[in-house]
Amino acid sequence: MDPWLTLLIVGGYFCLLLLISFFTGKQSDNQAFFLGNRRSPWGVVAVGMIGASLSGVTFVSVPGYVTSVDFTYLQMVAGFFLGYVAIAFILLPLYYRLQLTSIYTYLNDRFGFWSYQSGALLFIIAKVVASAARLYLMAGVLQLALFDRLGVPFWVTVTTVIFMIWLYTFRGGIKTIIWTDVLQTLLMITAVVLTIFFIGKELQMSFSGMVRSIGESDYSRVFVWTDWRSSQHFVKQFFSGAFITIVMTGLDQDMMQKNLSCRNLKDARKNVLSYGIAFLPVNLLFLSLGVLLVAFIQQKGIEMPARADDLYPLIATGGFLPGAVGLFFFLGLMAAAFSSADSALTSLTTSLSVDIININRFSPGKSRRIRVLVHLGFALVLGLVIIVFRVLQSDSIISTIYTLVGYTYGPLLGLYAFGLFTRRRVRDRLVPWISVLSPLVIGLLDYNALAWFGFQLGFEKLMLNGVFTFLALRLTSPEKIMR
Repeated sequence: MDPWLTLLIVGGYFCLLLLISFFTGKQSDNQAFFLGNRRSPWGVVAVGMIGASLSGVTFVSVPGYVTSVDFTYLQMVAGFFLGYVAIAFILLPLYYRLQLTSIYTYLNDRFGFWSYQSGALLFIIAKVVASAARLYLMAGVLQLALFDRLGVPFWVTVTTVIFMIWLYTFRGGIKTIIWTDVLQTLLMITAVVLTIFFIGKELQMSFSGMVRSIGESDYSRVFVWTDWRSSQHFVKQFFSGAFITIVMTGLDQDMMQKNLSCRNLKDARKNVLSYGIAFLPVNLLFLSLGVLLVAFIQQKGIEMPARADDLYPLIATGGFLPGAVGLFFFLGLMAAAFSSADSALTSLTTSLSVDIININRFSPGKSRRIRVLVHLGFALVLGLVIIVFRVLQSDSIISTIYTLVGYTYGPLLGLYAFGLFTRRRVRDRLVPWISVLSPLVIGLLDYNALAWFGFQLGFEKLMLNGVFTFLALRLTSPEKIMR
């Protein structure tokens, strides 16, 4: 694609986001910024949540991920729905009953100040790194396909992207994001469908021919039942998927903030279950794209990229398919990255403002100024972390993020499980130490698992962190029981 045409498209898309921001951000008080005044239509939230949950990681990484794990990723996706059921019937009723703005306020009510601060800080650390990883993926593709040709250095690319996201979210917050996410979800799905259509045309395959080719490919394996040592074993993948969903959605301020903007619990529950069901066909679509991309490369004699994450960008932007594919790839990539980064920026602002600074104790004018400064500060932090990722030359981002989730959200899982399923109190001042000790112990176990047990740990590290935290809280808890 012509770089100047691509730049024009990027600018046009950003102007559209600004237009949405203008109409949705007219009422810019904290209640509108944090929860959209609790008036968001559940159907609109559900469509937008698909894009926000998929993010740029799914958009770029999952098609390439099929080359290393086949279709076994669907085992984890199947577990996702079990996690959404738990969120809909266990966590959402709790959050709506307590009328929470930040979900971590529950930890303060249940355990105390230090548990509350530990939960909020765990979220902030995890969300900063994960969001920066997603944006790094998008910025890297933009740099390779556009800004390198224009002679623009990477740090300028990152600064521009961060500034664009900050600009259309700093006024309306979640009220704006609910509507921009709908546009971004539709663009992302359109990009994938369009790519599949043109690949099929180039390979002279009908729809049924593509389905048959995918089913007969070397990557069509879905289930792993026999090799229990494999990190792809069904039981490990399924339950890892369920718990990853519980922590990355149900215990994540970013995702739950949108659910809490619905009018009531009934609407929020419909929202969660509907987009939970949608995950299986959508991820199947992305994995199918990966198989077709490999078939296209093999038939055309194109060299396979060294990094799996580069598979989709290479074919979409390398001039192998019509220009419309490259155009919608860029729009889909920006949509995917923006849909996760904009809400992450808003949720980070919410958590630090409400949980750590407690801006509700200030006057409305001062609390709004603090919120704007916090929002700007997190934008700068995200930019710096992306530069660090660039220096470290990180490879497959999807694996990196799920590994991070296991170590940071695991203690959160243990804390909430202890609070919900026991009536015991905790020694509040010990909770921060337990939250640090758990990842260290599981990290040591992970490092030596092959030598000690003959197999490597996979995404089940999340569950192990949760179990360790739960047991540590039980062993150190006083005998006093809550009434």
